[in-house]
Amino acid sequence: MPLLECGRIVRDSWQKLADDAALPSAPCILSLSRLQQDEAVRTAPHLRLGVALPVDQPAEVLAPYLDRLSLVAVNFSTFRDGRGFTQARSLREHLAFSGEIRATGNILPDQYAFLLRCGITTVETLDGTDPAAWQKAADRFSFAYQPSVLKEPVLSGLRRTMRLGLPRDTDSQLIGN
Repeated sequence: MPLLECGRIVRDSWQKLADDAALPSAPCILSLSRLQQDEAVRTAPHLRLGVALPVDQPAEVLAPYLDRLSLVAVNFSTFRDGRGFTQARSLREHLAFSGEIRATGNILPDQYAFLLRCGITTVETLDGTDPAAWQKAADRFSFAYQPSVLKEPVLSGLRRTMRLGLPRDTDSQLIGN
């Protein structure tokens, strides 16, 4: 599957490793159960490790292993399932994970801007993916109402101010602040 990073297709240097496969010398993505149970995997100093975080597990299960991980793959079982967004945001904000967070599974280009805002750095896409469609989706919104892991301003209270047509300080006086 092609890998999308910063709006362009890049080569994927990671390989997914079956639970019973021998450890390669190349970077590999393991299952969570193998990471938790295989001491040899966790102590191999030469190996760049990634883990596939199951959709039903909180990001906090990775806390004991994060110093050893370079990549966490979060899975979107359907495009309607938002747990991957929560996992990515938890990894960045609560666990201070600075490595690659990869989105896998059923993802739509329309979700790309939200993936980036949650801290996802790469997306596995389908063969024949047009990177321009993904970049267009990422550039669709120039501002946001919610905070993000990205370093950008947040326009808090904008909706209320626009609806009332009042200056910001007048708006806060109206609600008793």
